[in-house]
Amino acid sequence: MSLPIQPIDGLGVLLCGHGSRNRLAVEEFGRLVAGVRQRIPELPVAHGFLEFARPVLREGLEDLRQRGVRRVLAVPALLFAAGHAKNDIPSVLNAYSAETGLRIDYGRELGLDRRMIQAAGARLQEVLDGVPPHPLADTLLVVVGRGSSDPDANSNVAKLTRMLVEGFGFGWGETVFSGVTFPLVEPGLRHAVRLGFRRILVFPYFLFSGVLVTRIRQHSERVAADHPEVEILQVPYLGDHPLVIDTVRLRVLEAFEGEAPMNCSLCKYRDQVLGFEQEVGLPQQSHHHHVEGLALTCDLCELECTGACQPDGVPLPPGGHHDHHDHDHSPDHNHAPAHGHGHAPYPHADHPLGPRSLGGGG
Repeated sequence: MSLPIQPIDGLGVLLCGHGSRNRLAVEEFGRLVAGVRQRIPELPVAHGFLEFARPVLREGLEDLRQRGVRRVLAVPALLFAAGHAKNDIPSVLNAYSAETGLRIDYGRELGLDRRMIQAAGARLQEVLDGVPPHPLADTLLVVVGRGSSDPDANSNVAKLTRMLVEGFGFGWGETVFSGVTFPLVEPGLRHAVRLGFRRILVFPYFLFSGVLVTRIRQHSERVAADHPEVEILQVPYLGDHPLVIDTVRLRVLEAFEGEAPMNCSLCKYRDQVLGFEQEVGLPQQSHHHHVEGLALTCDLCELECTGACQPDGVPLPPGGHHDHHDHDHSPDHNHAPAHGHGHAPYPHADHPLGPRSLGGGG
């Protein structure tokens, strides 16, 4: 499967990102886009964000259309397929296509690809190479996923954890999440410490920096301070690792060939997944149109919320400014009355290790 060496007239690529108020995260996405451009020099490559950054998806599409593109290969640069990949992004793309007549072929998310697992393994190895040797069988791996109200996406994080545990031979593996579902980072880590391992690797399986990555580090450091007998090491997120770029290129090629297999057997919108039966057949619509491209203002510090006041690795100021800006789609994040749409209620909103425990420090 490969694109011709010569450019294909009228064909272009759109990389679809979620977007962030954190400037570093937006810059990192830009580096990923630049890497993809180098790997696919035959085609024009544009990008767009779902929310909180520019250009938004429609602006990226318009850029390609103005450059003479008549067929767009749109790839969601997202780790797993949850609501953003299944509903929000395709809703924007479909609306633009209907308005302009532009053909848009939608690819699939990065997913559990061999290359993504290798990229994750490379990040783990970077840390292991930089610390004194310690038996892997006496090392615990904790993978932190973004967290979603879609159990299919969450289960893929757990599968990634198992692939890494068996690949390295770690003594144990745990999967926790930064928001929305359970267990969250701090309560999950406090449970993990009780297993008795002397070294714990905390790996945020994220593409880019941002408020959530900072929060993961902060919660990990709190647990580490309470357990000085345990060595808790931070693993860097994926970033623009060459294998991530390779995976994006592969997704573009799949879309070009019309081979973009989707996992529908466990999709809560298509089948009666245990506990989520009420979400079968919900309409495909984006709930992000009201924040496309916006940089919001922090209610606490009255500054434009671009993430500049909380660069990655810098502790939150007293009072936790900007904790409310991670847009984690927790049960309290329901803007249906104001915007004419909403989310189905998450069935485990009151789980003691879930979203409501985050504000209370676990």
